Amino acid sequence: MPGSGPLVPTPLRSDTRRATVASLDQEGRGVTRDGGKVVFIDDALPGEEVEFRVWRRKPRYDLANVIRVVDESSQRVDPPCPHYERCGGCSLQHFEARAQVAVKQRVLEDALSRIGKVEPQMLLPPIHGPSFDYRHRARMSVRHVAGKGGALVGFRERRTHFVVEMDSCAVLADSASYLIGPLREMISGLDLAARVPQVEVAVLDTHVALTLRVLDPMGEADRGRLRAFMRSHAVDIYLQFGGPNVLEPLIPDAVRPLYYRLPEFDLRLEFEPADFTQVNPSMNRMLVRRALALLEPKPGERIADLFCGIGNFTLAIARSGAQVVGVEGVTSLVQRAQHNAELNGLAQRARFVVADLSKRAALLDLGPVDRLLLDPARDGALQVVSGLAEPLPHTIIYVSCNPATLARDAGVLVHDKGYELRAAGVLNMFPHTAHVESIALFVRAQKQTGLHSAAPLRHEAR
Repeated sequence: MPGSGPLVPTPLRSDTRRATVASLDQEGRGVTRDGGKVVFIDDALPGEEVEFRVWRRKPRYDLANVIRVVDESSQRVDPPCPHYERCGGCSLQHFEARAQVAVKQRVLEDALSRIGKVEPQMLLPPIHGPSFDYRHRARMSVRHVAGKGGALVGFRERRTHFVVEMDSCAVLADSASYLIGPLREMISGLDLAARVPQVEVAVLDTHVALTLRVLDPMGEADRGRLRAFMRSHAVDIYLQFGGPNVLEPLIPDAVRPLYYRLPEFDLRLEFEPADFTQVNPSMNRMLVRRALALLEPKPGERIADLFCGIGNFTLAIARSGAQVVGVEGVTSLVQRAQHNAELNGLAQRARFVVADLSKRAALLDLGPVDRLLLDPARDGALQVVSGLAEPLPHTIIYVSCNPATLARDAGVLVHDKGYELRAAGVLNMFPHTAHVESIALFVRAQKQTGLHSAAPLRHEAR
């Protein structure tokens, strides 16, 4: 990271410019104007005066790098990771952690106002968690580079397809970060070293599971090397030869179950290596807690959890005594969710169905529900919110990983469906990145329904 320079004027190279940074964009880049044109500057912070150099020119904007920080922000910190300058895994380690969250809150507010033309009645307090050692799921690239003495294992460099030469990662859980060096050495010794492009990591309370993507059939000599690595590092290894769901345990009788817990709801959720689960378990626990506090499920109510995955929210809702239907488009995830319902003794209160939620027809068979929870992917839930019909659920909780699509869908719920945006806020699921995870509460306006009245909202839902 460029350090701050002297405050006295210095001559600029002909391709170097100087400007004051106005704000951060949704990618975590500094935003300024130069000659009337917007410039996005990597590693620049709001309020800083920086020297920068453009590396790509576009018709409407330029992309640039910081060359020197002339006047440094009080919120600038030294990145603790030695690989930060090159690694594309993080983009904001130079920015104080709580200041990152404040910017993410402003990104959410701006998206709601600008895109959805809505404003929450209350801003929820941001949820913070550990800033390092937090990632329990990661997909690392592998590249065999003879000039580096073998395989490189890690994240890709910024703006390139090269893999960073690294032996640790500050945001990975320590038990996974520790394995980067040994993985480099082991993969370098494989006959198929050049045919292993990727390693996925899942960190559990009891062990670490690794999934190696392998492009060619693997011989017994390489399998033996993997078994030796598995024993010496007490990890479980899976091999992925085909698509993401074509997995083969290296030693079928030796692999242990993959699971995480939601202790507050006395839940154990099992998953397979290719299943989606949140990368940050401590933040996921707080997210589920807040979602349930805002949803306020009651025994006997009928509730739908759309985009339910393996049942992360569904089963917590079922613990309240409500009847819950979880809907998911991936058959294998629905099967896992049903298994988790049985595992936790909730099969009588939670059922799961497969449906393509990008099509409005997917909602037809659900019937009326009292409350609704949405947790869509980045594309959002436009077809769902547009397709809602009377009788509408009284309460909707919307969990989002993309402020733009949340704002778009919020506009539909408020302006077309008669909901009030009671509350919204962010949680720092991915510290040191520009990723914004958020949650919003929508309640039917009282004047449009005689069946329910809006419950008073607590000042804070933790």
